Amino acid sequence: MSGESALELAARRLERAVMALEQRLGERVKAAGAQAGGLFEQDRANLAAELDEARARERALEEAGAEASAALGRAILEIRTALNGGSAAQEH
Repeated sequence: MSGESALELAARRLERAVMALEQRLGERVKAAGAQAGGLFEQDRANLAAELDEARARERALEEAGAEASAALGRAILEIRTALNGGSAAQEH
C-alpha cells in the first residue's frame, strides 16, 4: 500500500465514523424530542385535570355558599319573627 492509499483509507474510516456519530446523535435528538413532547403532553393533561378539579371545587363552594346564604336568611327571618312576637307579617 502506498502512503496515499493508507491516507485515503483512514479518511474513509473517519468519514464513516463521523456519519455513524451523526446518525446516533440524530437518533438521540429525535428520542429526546419525543420524550420532551411526551412530557409536555403529560404536563398538559395533568394541568387540564387540575383545572377540572378546581372548577368542580368552585361549583361546590358556590353551591355551599348559596345554601349557607339561604339558611342564614331563614335564620334571620326566624329571629325577627321571634323578636316581633311571633308575627312575620309585622316586618312587611
